[in-house]
Amino acid sequence: MVPSIERIVEDIKFGEGPHWDIQSQSLYFVDYLNKSINRYVPATKSHFKANLGEKYSSFVIPIEGQQQKFVIGVEKEIATVKWNGVENNIEELHKLIKLDDLDNKNILNDGKCDVAGRLWTGTLRGDVINIIAHTTDESEKTLSANNGGSFYSYSNSLKKHLDGVDISNGIAWNKSNTKMFYNDTLKKRVDQFDFDVETGEISNREVLFSFERNEVGGLPDGMTIDDEDNLWIAVYRGSKIIKISSKIPDTLLEIINMPAKQVTSMAWGGEKLDELYVTTANFSEIPVGIHTSEPVDGSLYRITGLNAKGLPMNKFKL
Repeated sequence: MVPSIERIVEDIKFGEGPHWDIQSQSLYFVDYLNKSINRYVPATKSHFKANLGEKYSSFVIPIEGQQQKFVIGVEKEIATVKWNGVENNIEELHKLIKLDDLDNKNILNDGKCDVAGRLWTGTLRGDVINIIAHTTDESEKTLSANNGGSFYSYSNSLKKHLDGVDISNGIAWNKSNTKMFYNDTLKKRVDQFDFDVETGEISNREVLFSFERNEVGGLPDGMTIDDEDNLWIAVYRGSKIIKISSKIPDTLLEIINMPAKQVTSMAWGGEKLDELYVTTANFSEIPVGIHTSEPVDGSLYRITGLNAKGLPMNKFKL
């Protein structure tokens, strides 16, 4: 079966952090530059969003056992928010912790929870977003940041695991929860760690897949994994998603070409977890909602017919 790609939500400036909620059969995601958290309900094709005022959010994850409560990344803070998933305003916002990064320009980026309910998230410099926005195909080859970011886990307290991060991005775990996979975007590779689910420690960092060695253009962004332990990676500025083996290094299995160039992240969803929901960004001079011959960025997509399915996403345990 040839995969079918459907554009289901338009007018998104910087879609990120998709999370499929099995209980509500809906997709939560953020629109970073529009300062909103969003919900898409496939059964009714309904799109809802709540404005966060002047705050930028980088991820939104439901909290275990607490209806309408979410953990979100808000610039330099990890916070909880209450939202009914319909109204255009949140009911409450409560700070859990503020990052201790030495660089006060650093902000949170992607976040996910492991099977124990710990939150994992990392940072990038806020000005890097502007650099990325104005990247050309030529300048992408020499794109670099200041290695000033970090990678953390949070469960009652904040723990720093990595320094020297450029743009902390995609996170995933294998089915047995013995490996963690991680993208630091400007390093143009996918790394793997041994993962101890009991202690929350990561160790033995290795390169699993090099974009340069495999001649994959673009930058590794968000990431998910399927139930056969294959990784699916959003290739920002690459107009594609790549599927790679998590077991055999540098093994490219499949390329899904996308109608959007600025592919940011994805999550498995649907009743059988066999639909891939893909977020994109729109850093361009073309206003969102204007149809041109350019790649259709700034949209949420659904891909079916991939002959693959994902694993349930983990909620945050507060």
